[in-house]
Amino acid sequence: MDKQKILDGRYMRMAAIWAENSYCKRRQVGALVVKDNRIISDGYNGTPSGFENICEDDSNVTYPYVLHAEANAITKLARSHNNSDKATLYVTDSPCIECAKLIIQAGIKRVVYGRDYRLSDGIDLLRRAGIEVVKNEINEE
Repeated sequence: MDKQKILDGRYMRMAAIWAENSYCKRRQVGALVVKDNRIISDGYNGTPSGFENICEDDSNVTYPYVLHAEANAITKLARSHNNSDKATLYVTDSPCIECAKLIIQAGIKRVVYGRDYRLSDGIDLLRRAGIEVVKNEINEE
């Protein structure tokens, strides 16, 4: 097995562990931004800073202001001294189209994800932008 595939598996397991920080009940998603073999940012789905950590209403519908894991990881970079140019994003679930737009604009060149989202438009947009997209199901090794 090549070194990149081994690293991909490790970072995917770490993203899955990071997803456990989410207070969302319907689905917990984790993301890591890795550049030069260093984790430069992380995120999980949840409410904006200062909001109650409740993601769904009484009908189990996600509130529209809940941030996706990718958006949290990318916006966290804006408050740091790092940048995501040519980085890899590891995310437990495939990005939606809104997150795909952020990924493109952030200069991320590779996306590794674990599970398919119900829509593939985010993945399609990433590929159209020339971003390498790899599905790597999370193994609990």
